[in-house]
Amino acid sequence: MVEVQNVVFSRRDGESRREILSDLNLSIGKNEQVAVVGDSGSGKTTLIHLIGGLLRPDSGSIIIDGQDITKFNDTAQARYRRSLGMIFQHYQLLSVLNVYDNITFQAQLNNIKLAPQTVKTLASRLGIADKLNALPHQLSGGEQQRVGIARAMLNKPLLLLADEPTGNLDAAKSEEVVSLLRQLCQEQSVNLIMVTHSQHLANSLDRKVTIENKRAYG
Repeated sequence: MVEVQNVVFSRRDGESRREILSDLNLSIGKNEQVAVVGDSGSGKTTLIHLIGGLLRPDSGSIIIDGQDITKFNDTAQARYRRSLGMIFQHYQLLSVLNVYDNITFQAQLNNIKLAPQTVKTLASRLGIADKLNALPHQLSGGEQQRVGIARAMLNKPLLLLADEPTGNLDAAKSEEVVSLLRQLCQEQSVNLIMVTHSQHLANSLDRKVTIENKRAYG
């Protein structure tokens, strides 16, 4: 499903470039749920952004479902990104939109027609069916993250990328959110790749990959 092959990525640092990932290799099987761990600044989020098509590597290949996304032009890259689900630590909800419109916002941008019942069913599954008319500031952190999950899972994505999705939640809420993520991905046969600092949460997934010394282990 996901093959990262000999990937090198660097960022400009003043007049020079600083290497973040070097000759990184990673293989993830279909429907596998993988936690990505490592020290702060190790390149975990960079790896997620590369797999998500938000960044391009300096060299190497990233093969998703048989296609090398590093060879995509800008149009194909944008189309690929729309096929993914992404969840972020800071929720990234639009403050002026209610929960229903936040969940469906990306689908509306992509001109995807959705039956209201589809949204309501997913919201019910996530325990936020009674919050569809609420604004983000009226929700708890855990509820806001459930909105983010609903938005990411609405169109049954090819792949779900979660970057510290529980970083702003307490331990109990973190376990609830990850449990929901796992269940939804299993039900919809969606691969999950989740960056986390929590070894406990990482151990609850199928496999743990550690980013260390610019490479992936595990």
